[in-house]
Amino acid sequence: MSKITRVGVDLAKNLIQVHAVDAAGKVVTNRQLKRDKFIEWCMQLPAMCLLAMESCSGAHYWARKLLELGLDARIIAAHLVTPYRQQGKGGKNDANDAAAICEAASRPSMRFVAVKTVDQQSMLSVHRLREGYKADRTACINRIRALLTEFGLVFPQSPRVLSAQLSDTLEDASNALSGLARMTIERAQMQWKELDDHIDWCDQRIAAHHKQNEQVRQATELMGVGPVTASAVVATVGNFKQFKSGSQFGAWLGLTPRQNSSGGKNNLGGITKHGEVYLRTLLIQGAKSAVMTAHRREDPISKWVHQLREKSGWQKATVALANKNARILWAVFTKNKPFDAGHISVKPGSPQAAMCAA
Repeated sequence: MSKITRVGVDLAKNLIQVHAVDAAGKVVTNRQLKRDKFIEWCMQLPAMCLLAMESCSGAHYWARKLLELGLDARIIAAHLVTPYRQQGKGGKNDANDAAAICEAASRPSMRFVAVKTVDQQSMLSVHRLREGYKADRTACINRIRALLTEFGLVFPQSPRVLSAQLSDTLEDASNALSGLARMTIERAQMQWKELDDHIDWCDQRIAAHHKQNEQVRQATELMGVGPVTASAVVATVGNFKQFKSGSQFGAWLGLTPRQNSSGGKNNLGGITKHGEVYLRTLLIQGAKSAVMTAHRREDPISKWVHQLREKSGWQKATVALANKNARILWAVFTKNKPFDAGHISVKPGSPQAAMCAA
């Protein structure tokens, strides 16, 4: 055990596969451990031994446990591990995956996932629950509409209109609804109300996070970033210094264009949509509302996004503003400076930057 310098860990519910190598890269052991024996085995490793695991359910929990033991625990995104599996797609098993993780962790340029704290994961659980309730509510509303349509009752698409008219419709004896159908739709209406209450509870937790956390309050100062988006960004990222620049943060969110460039000729496509889907969706949704009202404001960002909307359309302007907001968030939290809507950014190394330095 004292010779081990790096371990690849393939996590599972009950069995955990470990692939350990020494300083020369020679395999020391490749074995399965029961879940309750994993920490006991890790306690025998030398201090600051590198243990790498794929990003999956439970990875952050195990990483925190290993860090408490004085070990160097790191998490790697699954898509970055796959190229290092020597057996290819047809040779996927726990032992081969652990070996691939161990090999991927040895690369000097490998990008690792920052280990989330308990507070971060607790807040993210509220966001995940809220998204699940929203999906369930949409399904419930669509189910009610479908049932009503079977009896010739059609309503506008707005959930607000349906909610306002549903009770009166169920009490109206002149329509084609039977007694059993009325009771069925009433049950669905009760479920709708219950889901609304669950979403309200989640919104209260997010509002409390906004009230208690200074970073969340700073994030909401940006145009197109509300409490939900700000709470999700802070809970997901935590330490923004894990990104070297604002453009890298935007790329991590999938807000940068795809490239198919060669021979010095640049060919850019749509955004990559890689990385954190939830944050990207929230930033784009918030940016859309800011783009639609940009003509009412006089700050530099609003003027820029309004001109871009007139030139390229609101869809491109929305994504551009979402990417700009991501870069601004990185700058605000890494440089510890408040957001200034009138600030004009200057590219480093440009003549404008030299003039500002002088």
